[in-house]
Amino acid sequence: MSLTDDPELQPVLFDLLLSMYLVTVLGNLLIILAVSSDSHLHTPTYFFLSILSFVDIYFISTTAPKMIVDIQTQSGVISYVGCLTQMSLYAIFVCMDDMILTVMAYDRFVAICHPLHYQVIMNSRLCGFFTLVSFLLSLLDSQLHNLMILQITSFKDVNISSFFCDPSQLLNLSCSDTSSDNIVRHFLAAVYGFFPISGIIFSDYKIIDSIVRIPSTGGKYKAFSTCGSHLAVVCLFFGTASGVYLSSAVSHSPRKGAVASVMYTMVTPMLNSFTYSLRNRDIKNALRRLHSRIF
Repeated sequence: MSLTDDPELQPVLFDLLLSMYLVTVLGNLLIILAVSSDSHLHTPTYFFLSILSFVDIYFISTTAPKMIVDIQTQSGVISYVGCLTQMSLYAIFVCMDDMILTVMAYDRFVAICHPLHYQVIMNSRLCGFFTLVSFLLSLLDSQLHNLMILQITSFKDVNISSFFCDPSQLLNLSCSDTSSDNIVRHFLAAVYGFFPISGIIFSDYKIIDSIVRIPSTGGKYKAFSTCGSHLAVVCLFFGTASGVYLSSAVSHSPRKGAVASVMYTMVTPMLNSFTYSLRNRDIKNALRRLHSRIF
């Protein structure tokens, strides 16, 4: 389903979405280059930031290019294999985003609440373990959705009420008993939604409690600036995710749900790069040093 059927809005929508996609890819690539090229940023915090930027590039690339091409060609057709591939990649990278943001919350918790033990706790082995577990959990979520979708046989000439192969929309195509699928969906929602959000809220509570106890104003400012970027991205990610969920629950208009999904799949990855690059002094300094070396 296209975002709009108005032919006058199609060129505007094409230019807007293409610009958002290019800005997202370029912004996140700059963060990855800045972190990898500057030895001052070879820390767990910026390691996870570069992973988040990498995931955001692939996250937006699972949906945006196909949607942009569809607008240009006035076609909204996707093959069965293409749909399953898009859904699988989408599930992997949206869960990776979720997991990495949760890991970054733990990283900030250790840095602020246990600063003297930070280097010992957040060692390279633990960082690699967190990254591997995040990927494996994301892969598990993708495969579970695949198993549920593959049970649906009525996939020929169907209309999907979204601009991409959204797993929730694909599961709605089933005409058989979906009680077992609903149990799995609620389980996945708890594992990839409730538990990460609970962990982030708990870590933020402990961080705020530690910041309040800092006697100096300068120390409080430094601590707030350290976790401010992460908190902004977490609110952006889970806020838009909750908005899409609530809009699909209360709205009976598929097009409104599709428009809301743009916030979740395109705006969030684009703003992540701006949030970290504009609010983080170390990233801005690293980009300046990278620019001076190139030019």
